[in-house]
Amino acid sequence: MHVYTSGDEAELFLNGKSLGRKKRGPTEYRLRWDDVIYQPGELKVIAYKNHNRWAHDVVETTGPAKELLLQPDRSTLDADGQDLSFVTVTIADQAGRLVPRSKNHVAFDLTGPGEIIAVDNGDATSFEPFQAKERNAYNGLCLVIVRSTRAPGDIVLKARSLGLEPAMVKIRSTAAR
Repeated sequence: MHVYTSGDEAELFLNGKSLGRKKRGPTEYRLRWDDVIYQPGELKVIAYKNHNRWAHDVVETTGPAKELLLQPDRSTLDADGQDLSFVTVTIADQAGRLVPRSKNHVAFDLTGPGEIIAVDNGDATSFEPFQAKERNAYNGLCLVIVRSTRAPGDIVLKARSLGLEPAMVKIRSTAAR
């Protein structure tokens, strides 16, 4: 297990049990626990700087993919034909956690005064076109970019994937000021 931190030291926990605290050397950029054996559950790290708790992170084992989640970076757009909302699509388990290795094919539909101008997934090796209404998730994520038109109203983006609960999000397009 590798922990990348700019803290001075860190302690790693597997299912609540400490796997030890390690100090970072002056030229090191990570801390290593080479004897961690995989177990389902929770992996937690607490980083320390100047002997004070400084940062922490937790990763949990997920269940199987169950649903799609949509999260726009903005839920209101100017109806100017140029304003954008970047909508993150997450493949999630029953508890709403990102299923990190999922590659589900996701299709999108949009109604209202907007348009899908691009989709992506962050996979630099993908040859899928950006101008599309569907995308394969990469590591459980993909992205839809929605642009307003010059008309105000509710833009409704829907996402669906075989075997998963679909998702819907509303983005409001308002008259430009």
